[in-house]
Amino acid sequence: MKLTERRASTRLNLKVPLRFRVLAATDSNYQVTETVNLSQNGAYFFSETPPAVGAQLEMNLRMPTEVSGKPPTQVRCTGRVVRVERHAFAGGPPGVGVHFDRLEAIASTERWVS
Repeated sequence: MKLTERRASTRLNLKVPLRFRVLAATDSNYQVTETVNLSQNGAYFFSETPPAVGAQLEMNLRMPTEVSGKPPTQVRCTGRVVRVERHAFAGGPPGVGVHFDRLEAIASTERWVS
């Protein structure tokens, strides 16, 4: 069976601090994690309490030069969860794949990650 790559941009194995929250949730507290890989169009990370496939997220992270081609910039993104993977290895948290819908730079006074 041949698998087809559906990503529009290359994902890089980069660990970048990330915080996210589900936009439609009544409990809108942010969860903090880090990316496993990242691209201009999406991210993959682990979460002990993963959002459901289709959930809309708000995320904050520092977009590195390796992805954007520009100096590292703090960004606020919205995106949609496209997959949640339960891993077979014991104790491992589920993996979450997110496709970005929108990215915007955050002013220096709003930054939360140094």
